[in-house]
Amino acid sequence: MEERILQTLNEIERKENVKILHCVESGSRAWGFASPDSDYDVRFVYVRKKNDYLKLNEERDVIEWQLDDVLDVNGWDLKKALKLLYKSNPTLFEWNSSPIVYKTTDEWNKIASVIEDYFVQKSGLYHYLSTAKSNYKEFLTKETVKYKKYFYVLRPVLACKWILAKGTPPPMLFSALAKEFLDEEVRPEVDKLLFIKMNAPEIAQGSRIEKLNEYLLKSIEAIGLKIKELPPRHEKTWNDLNEIFIDIIG
Repeated sequence: MEERILQTLNEIERKENVKILHCVESGSRAWGFASPDSDYDVRFVYVRKKNDYLKLNEERDVIEWQLDDVLDVNGWDLKKALKLLYKSNPTLFEWNSSPIVYKTTDEWNKIASVIEDYFVQKSGLYHYLSTAKSNYKEFLTKETVKYKKYFYVLRPVLACKWILAKGTPPPMLFSALAKEFLDEEVRPEVDKLLFIKMNAPEIAQGSRIEKLNEYLLKSIEAIGLKIKELPPRHEKTWNDLNEIFIDIIG
């Protein structure tokens, strides 16, 4: 699959006339609990030629290349990525820390050298808390639930606990989050779910786990209260990102 993904990246560069700066796995495979039939969530940041950024008719700032049962491939233009980084968009921090890297470059290393300077605790917390809330409401309130959906709530909850404790972007690997911040009272239930998730098809489902639901609801409520106590974000200047952008396209 890695060879197929690299071939796909080469095809994108050739047909779109771009250079891919960084490409990673961003889904359950990067989180460390892929099912046997999990697809590959391939995400990348690319740059166009300098003159493309000077056109009056601007190019699209995303490339949506492939979506099927095996591959989900899309990417962001460098300019879009840096603008979102300035706003402390959590996606960029996740792509930067993915344990599965298909391709990277010296240009991306320049971005990586300043990326954590733009991390804002409050922004990250609101993102992960919102994700946990919406996934809980959508997937975990019925009598029967898909087991994998628990991790769509567990991971963002643990990511919030990481940010509150350490003030840094949370790691992608679920195991790293769980090792430090998963309460021992629910660890047996989570370990069972992990075993099922990694050995059963994506559609595996069963009865709602009340103990785990209670833990998640309590955690979501407690995180919401702590966010309100945090100070507003510290504004960064555009200087570093502007210099990096000009350097890369120049």
